Amino acid sequence: MKTYPLYLNGEFIATDNIWPVINPATGEPFARVSTIERARVAQAVSDAHAAFPSWRKLTGKARGLFLRTIADELERRRDEIARTMTMENGKPLAQSLTEIAMSIDHLQWFAEEARRTYGRQVPHQVDGKRHLVIRTPMGVIAAITPWNFPLVLAVRKVAPALAAGNTIVLKPAEQTPLSALGIAECVSAAGLPKGVFQLVLGDAAPIGQEFLQNPLCRKITFTGSTEVGKILIAGAAQGVKPLSLELGGNAPVLVFEDADFERAVEGVLIAKTRNIGQSCIAANRIYVQRSIYEKFLDAFTRRMKALKVGNGLEPGVDIGPLIDEAGLTKALAHIEDAVTRGAHLLCGGKRIGEKGFFVEPTVMAEVAEDALCMKEETFAPVAPIRAFSTEDEAIRMANDTASGLSAYAFTNNLDRVFRLMESLEAGTIGINDGVPSTSNCPFGGLKQSGWGRELGSEGIDAFLETKHVSLGLQI
Repeated sequence: MKTYPLYLNGEFIATDNIWPVINPATGEPFARVSTIERARVAQAVSDAHAAFPSWRKLTGKARGLFLRTIADELERRRDEIARTMTMENGKPLAQSLTEIAMSIDHLQWFAEEARRTYGRQVPHQVDGKRHLVIRTPMGVIAAITPWNFPLVLAVRKVAPALAAGNTIVLKPAEQTPLSALGIAECVSAAGLPKGVFQLVLGDAAPIGQEFLQNPLCRKITFTGSTEVGKILIAGAAQGVKPLSLELGGNAPVLVFEDADFERAVEGVLIAKTRNIGQSCIAANRIYVQRSIYEKFLDAFTRRMKALKVGNGLEPGVDIGPLIDEAGLTKALAHIEDAVTRGAHLLCGGKRIGEKGFFVEPTVMAEVAEDALCMKEETFAPVAPIRAFSTEDEAIRMANDTASGLSAYAFTNNLDRVFRLMESLEAGTIGINDGVPSTSNCPFGGLKQSGWGRELGSEGIDAFLETKHVSLGLQI
C-alpha cells in the first residue's frame, strides 16, 4: 500500500504520521497519506509569505503561463488522476474525467484573467489632483476544500489566487487528499517557485485555528458545510480576517406544465444524480406542476430505476457509492423520516449489500414540506417530489429555505423565465439546464449559502485588494 507525501516549500515530504485513504466502494483502505501538526502548518504559511514578494512581481502574463503549464500537465495525467479520484471519492470514472476537464478549463480561464486585473483612472473633482484605483494581491491565502469535487473545487481557489499574484496553502478534505496531491504534482512539474503552492493535511481544527490566528495568512477561502462556515466566521472576527465562503445548499427544481417534458426529466435526473447526488447544487427538492405530476413521477421513476449502481471503475456505472458510512446513514435516515411523514416510496430506499456505502436510487412522492430531506441537504441519489398548482406557490416553496446556492426551473414560457430569474433566491439559476456552472460566470450563494463568488471575473477579484491613490500635482 503506497504512502503519499505532502508538498511543502517545493518538496514532497513524507512524515511518520499517516492516515488511511478509504475506497468507498469497498470500505477498505487502498493508500495512506502523510499528515503534519499545526507547527508545520505555521512553517508552510511562513514559507508562503517568503515566496510572496517575488511571485507578485511577475507579470500577469508570466503567472498565466505557469497556470497553462499546470493545465497541460493535468491533461497529460488525466487518466491516472481520474482513476485515483474514483478510488478515493467513489464517483463513476466518466464523471472523474469530466471533473478533470472542468479543472483544466478553470486553469486556462484564470491564466487569461491574470492579464486583466484592471484598475482605473477616476476623473478628478479638485484642480491639482489625479486619482488612480489599483488592484494588488493580498498575500498568503489559505484554501480549505471538500471531498465531493476534490479536484475542481481546489482548482477554483488555487488558480485565481495564483493568477492574482498570491501564494497559497491548500488543505484538502481528509477523505480525498490524493486528488489534491495530483495538483501538487502538476505544480511541481510546471516549475512553480518553492513556497508559492503548498499542500498540507492533518487534524482540521488546529489547522483551521492556525489559518485564523496566523497574521501572515491574509485570507481564508472555504468550501464546505454552513456549520463549519459559521465557526470560521466567528474565528475570523478576532483578527478581522477576510473570508470567501461557499457553503451548503438546498436546491429546488420547479417543473412547469409548459416545459419540454423529456428535457425536463433528463435535466432533473442530471441535477439530482450527478456525483451520486453529493453536490451542493444537487436538486434536493423537486416540485412539479399538478397537471403533469403523475406523468413526471412515472417517467422519472423509470429513469432512476434504470441507473446502474456499482464501483465507479466498472464500465457503464451511473451511481457509485456514497463517501462513507455517515453519508449512507444520513441518506437512509432521510428516507425513513419522509416515509414516516407520509411519503410514497416509488423506488429504492435501501442499502445495497454490506460492502461499501451504496444506496439504491430512490424516488419518493407526496413528500411533506417539513420532512428532513426537504429541509436539509441529503447528499445522495434520493429524489423527494411534491406537486404544486400555481407559479406563486412554487416560488414560495422554492424560497422557503435558509440556503440560496442554486435553483432550477424547466419552462418554455419566456415571461415566466424572467419572473423566476428575479424571484428565485439563489446565486445560480439553471433554466432548462441541469448543469449551469461554467468557468466564465460567477458561482456562489445567497443567504446562508456563503459570502463572495468564485469563477468568472469575480473569481479573481476575490483575491485582490483595491487601493485608491490620490496624486497631488502641480498643474
